[in-house]
Amino acid sequence: MGHERSARFEELYAAHLGHVTGYVRRRTGDPDDAADVISETFLVAWRRLDDVPPGEEARFYLYGVARRTLANLHRGQRRRRDLTTRIGRRLAADLAAAPAPEPDRPEIGAAFRALPDADRDLLGLASWEGLDNGQIASVLGVSRNAVRIRLHRARRRFARELERRGIARAPAAKPERPAPETPVPSRKVGSA
Repeated sequence: MGHERSARFEELYAAHLGHVTGYVRRRTGDPDDAADVISETFLVAWRRLDDVPPGEEARFYLYGVARRTLANLHRGQRRRRDLTTRIGRRLAADLAAAPAPEPDRPEIGAAFRALPDADRDLLGLASWEGLDNGQIASVLGVSRNAVRIRLHRARRRFARELERRGIARAPAAKPERPAPETPVPSRKVGSA
C-alpha cells in the first residue's frame, strides 16, 4: 500500500510540477514565495492523495490547492503590511508627542553625526546603550578584540572631529622621557 501511494504521488508530481510551477510563478513575483507555495501545494496533495482525482482532473485539483495557498500567502502579507503600518503610525505619534531632548551642546551632536555610520553605531552602543565590548561583539557579530580596536579608533576619530570643530583640544602629548642611561660595565684590567 505504501509503495503504491508513493508511486502515485511521484507520477502526480512528475506530471504536474511544470503546470503548478507556471501557475504559481505567474501569480507571485518572489521566487522564495513561489517555492513555498509549490511545496505547500504538493504537501497537501501528499496528505490528501486519496482526494486527488485521477488523470487530467488532478491538474485542476492542484491549481485549486495552489490558488488557496496563494490566497493565504497574500492574506498573510497584507496582515503583516497593515500591522507594520499601524505600528509605524503609533510609534510616530508617540515620538512626536515626546520629542527627543535637545542636547545642551548641539555642536557635539553635529560632530557625532559627522562620523561614519560604523563609528556612530559603536560609540552609541558603548555610551548610550551602556554595552561592554563583549556585548557589542555579540550585537555586531565580531570578536571582542575587533570591538576593542574599532572602538578605540572611533573614539580617536570623534576626538579629532571635536578638535576640528574647536569644541575640544587634543590631549597634550605625553612628554618623552629620556631612556635611562645604562652604565657600561667597566672591565678591570688586571695584571697578567
